[in-house]
Amino acid sequence: MEEFKSGFVTVIGRTNVGKSSIINYLVGEKISAITNKPQTTRKVIKGIINRENSQIIIIDTPGLHKPKSKLGNVMIESAISSIPDVDVIIYVVEANDSRVDEKTLEKIKEAQKPTILVINKIDLIDATKLAQIINIYKDLYDFKAIIPVSVKQKKNLDVILEEIEKNLKVGPAYYDIEEYTDQTLRELVEETIREKALKLLQDEVPHGILVETSKMKTGKTKNDEKIFNIEATIFCLRGSHKGIIIGKQGQMLKKIGSFARQDLENMLDTKVNLKLWVKVKEDWINQESFVNKFKTKDQN
Repeated sequence: MEEFKSGFVTVIGRTNVGKSSIINYLVGEKISAITNKPQTTRKVIKGIINRENSQIIIIDTPGLHKPKSKLGNVMIESAISSIPDVDVIIYVVEANDSRVDEKTLEKIKEAQKPTILVINKIDLIDATKLAQIINIYKDLYDFKAIIPVSVKQKKNLDVILEEIEKNLKVGPAYYDIEEYTDQTLRELVEETIREKALKLLQDEVPHGILVETSKMKTGKTKNDEKIFNIEATIFCLRGSHKGIIIGKQGQMLKKIGSFARQDLENMLDTKVNLKLWVKVKEDWINQESFVNKFKTKDQN
């Protein structure tokens, strides 16, 4: 009988390369917000993948970018600090981006951990271009495997799990097999609301959004059906942003709430009564009391 393996795997890469989409697919549940906007993932999130002979704890990290605020600095630190403490590194790059991130490669080399290169969005390039990208990275580092994938076409994604498992050591299951994330229900709710706001709002608004839940309580409807009552506040940086989030006659906020409620009802498998408010918290992205919420235990 094959021995049981387990281990921690971090997924790193630039913003918007598809890390969260890959992780959600591998976990089989939506644990990370997905949008086409950079810096959607703000903090380290763990997904738990239970397989017949292994348990893989996969870590989604904020995208690597040039920080412009205290929040940005914390995001970069949390991504980089995840590298030394894991068993396997998944480094995700875009097939149509030939720029090499020397700093990240240096961190990978320092860590001396088994590293798998995942080249995402291969649907955007031809075979010749892909071969060139593979050759570039082959010369830069001795990756355990180089896997070209397409999240859009769901191509080669399961190969990632096979390669991870090959590089894990014998070990116990760290989490119950029923669990698929280390996030609390409150965090999942906040991420769901923020994702809908990110998808629906103009480019300049989303990065200044913070969602905090103030109430999460089960109750009964008039028909004696179970209902989850949730109240949350969307914080933004400026008064002008507040107007955009609420929208004309409150239409945008209703839209955000409606889309978020649909996702939450699917996630919780029950009716949801969602109430949203919008408040201005100027420059919260540079205030320690807010920014500290995004730090990992190692950063505190």
